[in-house]
Amino acid sequence: MMEKDISEILLTGADIQAKVAELGARITADYQGKNLILVGVLKGSVVFMADLMRAIDLPLSIDFMVVSSYGGGTKTSGVVRIIKDIERPLDDLDVLIVEDILDSGMTLSYLREIIAQKGAKSVRIATLLDKPERRVVKEIVPDYVGFTIPDAFVVGYGLDYDERYRNLPYVGILSPTVYE
Repeated sequence: MMEKDISEILLTGADIQAKVAELGARITADYQGKNLILVGVLKGSVVFMADLMRAIDLPLSIDFMVVSSYGGGTKTSGVVRIIKDIERPLDDLDVLIVEDILDSGMTLSYLREIIAQKGAKSVRIATLLDKPERRVVKEIVPDYVGFTIPDAFVVGYGLDYDERYRNLPYVGILSPTVYE
């Protein structure tokens, strides 16, 4: 039923799973001997983070943040609000922020600063999707990128439009007729 709203499939489930395994291997190598915590940015990162943490062969802990900058639309409002913060101290932890998509960079810039202020030993960013064409905050460069994608509104694999389409097993471009 939802497939009729998708104008093009950008990334298949198989494409995504292969990339998640590759990212997990890189993160495993990079964080050997470190005290890793994954901080997922809800709700969009939940599917990616669940798969990614299973692909990392290290002891790790997890936490989540809920932030809002989109509301119900397709473009960021420019205002980042923390709705749910990290529940534990970050002193001496190596934080890997896990995000579904890096777009303007405003949200991740804000989160990176907030997490660093909480005493994290290091703060890095893993994103499934990167849209460099839309970057407003140029100094935000992710450390781990699944895929670089064009400037289109995408849904699936955790990404939504108005809380729908998150459960699609692939990433697709949402037809503009849905949101215009």
